[in-house]
Amino acid sequence: MNPGLTDKAAHVLDLYAARGLKIATAESCTGGLVAAALTAIAGSSRVVERGFVTYSNEAKTEMLGVSSALIATHGAVSEDVARAMAEGALRYSHAQHSVAITGIAGPGGGTADKPTGLVHFAAAQHNGPTYHRREVFAGNRDQVRLQAALTALDMLLIGLERTNP
Repeated sequence: MNPGLTDKAAHVLDLYAARGLKIATAESCTGGLVAAALTAIAGSSRVVERGFVTYSNEAKTEMLGVSSALIATHGAVSEDVARAMAEGALRYSHAQHSVAITGIAGPGGGTADKPTGLVHFAAAQHNGPTYHRREVFAGNRDQVRLQAALTALDMLLIGLERTNP
């Protein structure tokens, strides 16, 4: 596993453990990479409550409660779906914070409106707002997925910063 990803995951785990908070992940284009990075570290069970790999639209609907109409209207790779994924991960877990990732890792699948490398992120927390971030990453499939996983961990850190102690 990438050392930078492992280091950032360890940092996230330390901060969440210190606050006694649990995390759920909802991943599409990263295919569980964020959950894998977190759970590669001993003691991660103190923080990682569960991870959802919802690669297909059906999985997003069945596992996270994302409306099929929302996906049909905005597309699976959209701010609206990322937000719904993060909120669904909270609803279907015992975590206090969640992060969701949906994007186009490539090499194909991109369009003029939604290019390869486009990734939408959302971080949600109980009794708080859901935050969104949109990125277009350069590089091959592995590079896009790694950058997306690192950004998802950043989103969890931002969510923690915005949580009352």
